Amino acid sequence: MSQIVNRAVRYEVEGRSFEGRLLFDGSSQGARPGLLMAPNWMGVSARAIDMAERVATRGYVVLVADLYGADVRPQDAQQASAAMMAVKDTPALRQRMQAALMTLREQRDIPLDAARLATFGFCFGGHCTLELARSGAEVQASISFHGTLSTADPADALNIKGAVLVLDGAADPLVPREQLGEFVAEMLLADVDWQLSSFAGAVHSFTDPLANTPGRMQYDARASQRAFAAMYELLDEVFA
Repeated sequence: MSQIVNRAVRYEVEGRSFEGRLLFDGSSQGARPGLLMAPNWMGVSARAIDMAERVATRGYVVLVADLYGADVRPQDAQQASAAMMAVKDTPALRQRMQAALMTLREQRDIPLDAARLATFGFCFGGHCTLELARSGAEVQASISFHGTLSTADPADALNIKGAVLVLDGAADPLVPREQLGEFVAEMLLADVDWQLSSFAGAVHSFTDPLANTPGRMQYDARASQRAFAAMYELLDEVFA
């Protein structure tokens, strides 16, 4: 039976303090692959930690990245939007994701196989995951759940080192549909190992059981199940 350890991990970026959450099975006898999780715009929240725990029970070491700083914990959509817009599409976003990945890689007192690393994220976190991949991060897979696909410089896809999996709600009004074609062109030009799955009828936040804004942000059990199955299948492949 899993015995999930959940502890705070402090690190610094450009002299500023950040605090992620590290989750892993304390009863594990062998080193496990590591996953960096980029949460949605609410940041390191209870819901993000719950999601990370679900993934950790599958046999992974999961670090929930802090994208805003240890002193920024949004309490509502307005605060989350302000925190997100302060970092979105800035060099700081990639820098903070890179620092979180390095923090995960450097963990020494846990059952982590630092040679097997991947990253995944939700909504804004999905965008962050793709930006980390475009920065040339040494990860074996980058997985985005209902995240936006645009980037400042599509040529950065040439830096991608691992597989890319995008899990999209086909009816998502918050991810402009034209971004899908642009993403495909970007991946083809860079000759990346990529997959794009769009789930019929699913809108934004389809993996979040508490999302309940019909036609905009809403949980879709079938799409969520299929999306997570696709993630685990890819992870099994790249970590084999």
